[in-house]
Amino acid sequence: MLHHHPLIATVVGGLFLAFVLGSLAQRLRVSPLIGYLLAGVAVGPHTPGFVADQTLAAELAEIGVILLMFGVGLHFSLKDLLSGWTVAIPGAIGQIAVATLLGLGVAWLLGWSLPAGLVFGLALSVASTVVLLRALQERRLIQTERGRIAVGWLIVEDLVMVLALVLLPVLAGFAGGAATETVTSADQVLTTILLTVGKVIAFVVVMLIVGRRVIPWILHYTAHTGSRELFRLAVLAIALGVAYGAAVLFGVSFAVGAFFAGMILSESELSQRAAEESLPLRDAFAVLFFVSVGMLFDPAILLRDPWPLVATLLIILIGKSTAAFVIVRLFGRSTGTALMISASLAQIGEFSFILAGLGVSLKLLPEQGQNLILAGAILSILVNPAFFYLVERLRPSLDRPAQPASPVQTTQPVTEEPLVPTALTDHAVLVGYGRVGGVIGDDLRRRGMPLLVIEERPEIFKQAQTNGIEALSGNAANAALLEAANIAKARLLFVAIPDGFEAGQVVEQAKAVNRSLKVVARAYSDAEASHLRQMGADSIVMGEREIALGMMAAAFPKSEAEQVPPPKAAGS
Repeated sequence: MLHHHPLIATVVGGLFLAFVLGSLAQRLRVSPLIGYLLAGVAVGPHTPGFVADQTLAAELAEIGVILLMFGVGLHFSLKDLLSGWTVAIPGAIGQIAVATLLGLGVAWLLGWSLPAGLVFGLALSVASTVVLLRALQERRLIQTERGRIAVGWLIVEDLVMVLALVLLPVLAGFAGGAATETVTSADQVLTTILLTVGKVIAFVVVMLIVGRRVIPWILHYTAHTGSRELFRLAVLAIALGVAYGAAVLFGVSFAVGAFFAGMILSESELSQRAAEESLPLRDAFAVLFFVSVGMLFDPAILLRDPWPLVATLLIILIGKSTAAFVIVRLFGRSTGTALMISASLAQIGEFSFILAGLGVSLKLLPEQGQNLILAGAILSILVNPAFFYLVERLRPSLDRPAQPASPVQTTQPVTEEPLVPTALTDHAVLVGYGRVGGVIGDDLRRRGMPLLVIEERPEIFKQAQTNGIEALSGNAANAALLEAANIAKARLLFVAIPDGFEAGQVVEQAKAVNRSLKVVARAYSDAEASHLRQMGADSIVMGEREIALGMMAAAFPKSEAEQVPPPKAAGS
């Protein structure tokens, strides 16, 4: 007898359709994200056929937000976070204020009340955690200055929205109360604000004092058991447990709680392994987030409210992005940095849905406002990759070292390295200067060969420069970076990064420019080796195979091996 299993049906239906439509989107050379969103529309209540459970989909998506923010926190230190907050705090608050005022203006034109306009504007002011972080990760920007500013900006927005959520019920009573109740409501507003801020401060203090000792200890203890299964379980338990505890005990959002858990754990030498263990689940649940967003979209709104929808999109895509651009430039950052942060914020997401739902339940926001917010979210998420594409096309001409533009700036900004083309020819290009690349680089220098390193991690990039090696900062899959490395006149290319698919992109682009280039790459499996060979790699080294050969060479030295008679041929 068949039974109804809404959780299994939602996961299977969502992931299967996301895979099919995401693959089709990739085939058409557009972002797979568009396929994930369309998968959500297909399984949503506004289209015929199978309908997934929206409540379950939303909760599964929240797990994706938690794991994503935890993963970002693993690559951050408290120093990194504070370095971007001189811009992030005033920037986020200023941008929220501008977007809220624009939302109030649209609400006034539509004949809504002042509280409705306030809720509407607030919902349009906050960017989606998942969309922003996925965009930064795909472009390897998380650990750059602009990435730190964007993440700090996102956290400030989340904290402001947490405050807004606890104040909305008070606002509902305040808006409909009499004169005597107004005094009570005003006192209640002040008390609520102080209580919320106090809880956030208490959470940060607990994480810095208690979490800094307990979380790394748990992970180290688990690692010493030798069980990979327990280690993976410990990583997930820490990420999800801290996020849930932060929300329940301190009223902080899941995303902020998970980020702090990851940031505390980043001080441990096991942070890299923790990131690797959480990656598969993080990606799967992030896909479910986009499916859950697609489920909310009602295509009929395109015909029902076209002009209000256009106004909503203009606020999301133009209004608040312009405000962010101006604020970042006022703090002396480069035009390229300002444009990248503006593109990151040109969308809305999960907090917007929560605000809209609460506003409707409190009778502050009409249902038309909620529908416009949901439609604005999915359309802005669809358009967002195009914003990044335009910024990346403009970046070479705009991304110059920043000059102070206003006395508002209080600290000297840390600018990203400008892309300066190399003068080297007949040289070796080394992609990745980590544990493997560092050994290769040292050997090439001993041989006296001209060397250029391409490294995307800021600390490793600086290390290469400190060692006297010419280096370029960024992702080697970027055609502009390979051109700056003068790959057309290079003799050798060593691809020492551990990601086989990204390495394949580097090899393919390099070979397209220089067919005579000799390419040596690393692989972890036969499948990766086959992929790299198809992309044009001349020689491929597999780590496990070389370790096995090294172990045999250590067990049977050459002199001993020579004494062993060769095996007899079959039939002799």
